[in-house]
Amino acid sequence: MNGSMWDGRDDLADVITSDLSRRLSTATVLFHHAVAERLGLGPTDHKCLDLLYERGAMTGSELAAITGLTTGAVTGVVARLEKARHLTREPDPRDGRKQILRPVFDASPEIVEVFGSIRDDAAGLVAGFDDHELAAIAEFISRSIDFSYRRVAIMRTEAISRVKEKDHDR
Repeated sequence: MNGSMWDGRDDLADVITSDLSRRLSTATVLFHHAVAERLGLGPTDHKCLDLLYERGAMTGSELAAITGLTTGAVTGVVARLEKARHLTREPDPRDGRKQILRPVFDASPEIVEVFGSIRDDAAGLVAGFDDHELAAIAEFISRSIDFSYRRVAIMRTEAISRVKEKDHDR
């Protein structure tokens, strides 16, 4: 090793794209399970609420399409989030059979408390990086998000194809 933990660019790139990314993914899943538990939500409910915060109001069908959940599963998620006062439902003005799901941003002081504490603690993660390093980290995270959504779409398409092939073979 040459003064760093890794030997050269190829070694570092391999560690980032395999070991570190996998470990970060696992840690992130466990982290969000703990956040959900702290908020009295299930992990799926928590991430659906997070999608509503990120993307804004949408229908249950749209939420199902984004998450890959069945519309029946989304109905359960919505009922639990509504009961916990994290979202409201209103009729879709374009289609009366559908409902618009709206996150309630000020519903829970507990959410503000939990995420305020996390945000304060996370600020230490970027302390000590210069502007160039922070730009590189932001670019990597942005690319990782795009990569993840792209891989989700590919895997869902593959899964649908497999189901159709099995049905065709019967």
